[in-house]
Amino acid sequence: MTFKHKLAHRLALLRDRRVVVAVAGLALLWFASCEKPVSVTEPNSSVAQLVVSPKVVSLQENQSQDFTAVGFTTTGDTAQIGVTWSVTGGTIDTSSSGKRHYGHYKNASCGNFQVAATSHPGLKTDTATVAVTCPVPVATVSVAPPTATVQVGQTLQLSATPQDANGTPLSGRTIAWSSDNATVAAVSASGLVTAKVAGPATITATSEGQSGTSSVTVTNVPVASVSVSPASASVSVSQTTQLTATPKDANGTPLTGRTIGWVSSNTGVATVNGSGLVTGVTVGSATISATSEGKSGSATVIVTSGSGTTVTLVGAGDIADCDAEPTAALLDTIPGTVFTAGDNAYPDGSAANYAQCYDPSWGRHKTRTRPAPGNHEYHTSGAATYYNYFGANAGPSGLGYYSYDLGAWHIISLNSQVDYGVGIDATSAQGQWLRADLAASTKRCILAYWHYPRFSSGANHGSDADMDAFWAPLYQAGATIVISAHDHEYERFAPQAPDGTADPVRGIREFVVGTGGASLYSFATPLPNSEVRNATTHGVLKLTLSDGSYTWQFVPIAGDSFTDSGGGTCH
Repeated sequence: MTFKHKLAHRLALLRDRRVVVAVAGLALLWFASCEKPVSVTEPNSSVAQLVVSPKVVSLQENQSQDFTAVGFTTTGDTAQIGVTWSVTGGTIDTSSSGKRHYGHYKNASCGNFQVAATSHPGLKTDTATVAVTCPVPVATVSVAPPTATVQVGQTLQLSATPQDANGTPLSGRTIAWSSDNATVAAVSASGLVTAKVAGPATITATSEGQSGTSSVTVTNVPVASVSVSPASASVSVSQTTQLTATPKDANGTPLTGRTIGWVSSNTGVATVNGSGLVTGVTVGSATISATSEGKSGSATVIVTSGSGTTVTLVGAGDIADCDAEPTAALLDTIPGTVFTAGDNAYPDGSAANYAQCYDPSWGRHKTRTRPAPGNHEYHTSGAATYYNYFGANAGPSGLGYYSYDLGAWHIISLNSQVDYGVGIDATSAQGQWLRADLAASTKRCILAYWHYPRFSSGANHGSDADMDAFWAPLYQAGATIVISAHDHEYERFAPQAPDGTADPVRGIREFVVGTGGASLYSFATPLPNSEVRNATTHGVLKLTLSDGSYTWQFVPIAGDSFTDSGGGTCH
């Protein structure tokens, strides 16, 4: 084998062991065509070249690399030599195996370095170049958001971004999270903050000794509403009644541990202490308000003299379209006097209508019912069936108007059917009777009911100005309440004068209660003093009448939830 072939064979063996051999200049030695057998040199053989491999290496800090050094004779054979290693930076551990010499290199510093091997004998030298690269150090850590507010029980995801000295984000870095107040807000290894109790906490993200923070404020779930129970109450002078306030969140969930402030709108009538205990001072009405975190709820408290009897008046209008059993079932559970506000039996107020629709339902309470006629009663000539069915409870037959006393109250039932020739103005028989009846009554508290509403936001019928013939004398007499129907909805008005202006001192409060059982209507634009409206719920109006005061409650049929309640005083 020629020298040229021998050398190539040796280099190939080195390459097979993943060693890169640089042999520049060997091609200049021999080009002879004769072959020489491979021989093993002795230690004193002439060394023509020392080869270190690999030649160029890139490392990260603290990574290691094995280098190999092999000597060659002038004939291309491996030489029996010794080797010493040297480095310009880092450390190298050496070992040998046969004619191969190894250097195990490691460096903790960043930069470019050389690894050199020198043969003995011959002092032949070869070098390799090592580039040790280090990651760009973290200079700052940015945490987002830098400030945040989170409610108790909620979570917040923070993110941390390590950056170099130029503010360039660095990826692949380890981040550790911590909270300076884990009782208030805890943080997970991924930066997820969990709010525990109200208060402040600083959340810190740390990477390679550098830190960033986020200031987290934990707040209580805000109060969205305050419910006061009961919504209305009656208490005698010098007596007390306990109210309860419940703060709630936006979902209606009760909230605990909140501060509640109590106040009375009229301390001359009723006072309230810090725990909601109300004391009656003088006869009258007061609104008791409970406030928590800027949200308020209230209850109406009626203070009575403590004398006299409290009575109940309950009922509705637009009743029996052969579907009045649900409201009749309410009457089964409510004692007292029952009123009807007209249109008691549909569609014509006939004997068959009363027998088939009214009598099986509201008819169970006929003996305690004091009715008023509606326009559907007059679909039967002269409303004859109405008078025959109710008898003396409907007043003098054929008139449709009468009065009676109920506890401390004077109650008047009127006939509003002007469309059927019923007179209602001041010169009519009914008009003259009404004024005389009002003048004769000694009761401070007056309530009247009839069918057509003086004021109504209903889309089907609305207000009836003719009913001012009733409203005006009642207003002059100091009446407190008027009840009507005709529009099949529930509507409550603030106290009003005859012209529809608000009058909280002498005004009459009107209830439209066309919710007895007939199909419901809808509302148009609400009138100015309309306080509460509902067109989806059948039910009855329950009035608790005391000496000098009253409370109301709309009671829905089973399965419905709308209600309305409050109270007031007589003029």
